[in-house]
Amino acid sequence: MLEGLKVVEYATYVAAPGAGGIMADWGADVIKVEPPGGDPIRLFFASAGVEGESVNPVFELDNRGKRGIVLDTAQEAGRDALLKLIDGADIFLTNVRPGGLKRAGLDHEALLKRNPRLVYASLTGYGLEGPDADRPGMDSAAFWARSGVAALFRPKGGEPVQLRTAFGDHVASMAIVAGVMSALYERQRTGKGRLVEASLLRVAHYAAGSDLAIQHTYGRTASNRPRRNVPQPMINYYRTKDERWISLLARQGERDWPALCRALKLDHLINDERFSKAKARRSHGPELVDALDAAFAELTLAEAQERLDAEQMVWAPVLTAAEAVSDPQAEAAGAIVHTPQPDGSTIKAPAAPIRFPGADDGPKGPGPQLGQHTRAVLSELGYSEAEIDAFYASGAAS
Repeated sequence: MLEGLKVVEYATYVAAPGAGGIMADWGADVIKVEPPGGDPIRLFFASAGVEGESVNPVFELDNRGKRGIVLDTAQEAGRDALLKLIDGADIFLTNVRPGGLKRAGLDHEALLKRNPRLVYASLTGYGLEGPDADRPGMDSAAFWARSGVAALFRPKGGEPVQLRTAFGDHVASMAIVAGVMSALYERQRTGKGRLVEASLLRVAHYAAGSDLAIQHTYGRTASNRPRRNVPQPMINYYRTKDERWISLLARQGERDWPALCRALKLDHLINDERFSKAKARRSHGPELVDALDAAFAELTLAEAQERLDAEQMVWAPVLTAAEAVSDPQAEAAGAIVHTPQPDGSTIKAPAAPIRFPGADDGPKGPGPQLGQHTRAVLSELGYSEAEIDAFYASGAAS
């Protein structure tokens, strides 16, 4: 869908490169500009003290199908080459902090003056304004902790839990792509590009929007309580006879209470005054959880599935990561793709978040080796072989 669109990605780690990776899957020519030494995410396993892994799936996920070049933008020649690349681009995608971009002449005011059609996509931890605009902010800090989301997930009275790898980053990746596509649509009408700004902090406020909207309106929100003390026992986790957990959900209103009772052979509780209405179930929550625990403990997962499905209840098994990546429904939904590797093999990986049936919307190739396409891209910009050799000799490119 995005064939012919040129993206210059001047970014490291995950959130902004993740957005570039989505656009690369969809056919854009994404040129990843790395500093000498490369994007630090290339060292993901080494930084964690893990050795001997030949494939870095974290890097591959967000960088598959891109072309990669290395420029030292601290040198004038490297910076000039980057500017020349941006002059012919549709999108400039960056997560460098605003102060550094301003000092390098790569802020949005400067680049939109050079290329008025440019869509300038900025991803930061805390936004482009305010006292913390230049503060470094990765997803565990800006998305998870500062936004209040970590506190919302923390069990009442318990310690905070850590965010899983790049979770907030990838939520932000989707937001950036949505903003860029909107700006491109606007450019069709006006002929002008614009600044598109996303921050991990703002994205997290939206992701946790239902709870934060309640907080804004009523000055409070429900805590994340232990399983036996949840405010709505029909929205909870229950364990089956074969030690499998399921996530049970109830829709608004009272339609699901009789259905759940029938499914679990608890018909005698349908009109029980302790449980027959939502307010009563809330007041007698521990008792109801105990009753549902006992009922689910009599059923295997397969038996619970048959009964809950027969009553059209909303539920799902709690899968491990190993089960999730082999789930036939995930495959059917297009959630798993095969990423080509340099040796001709493929590795399985998560797909981009949207499917376009009938379109080539999957990985176009492996993540680039460090500096793999530097010479070719510089040649496309009009530099001669002698000039490119001089770049390499000075270290302005590699």
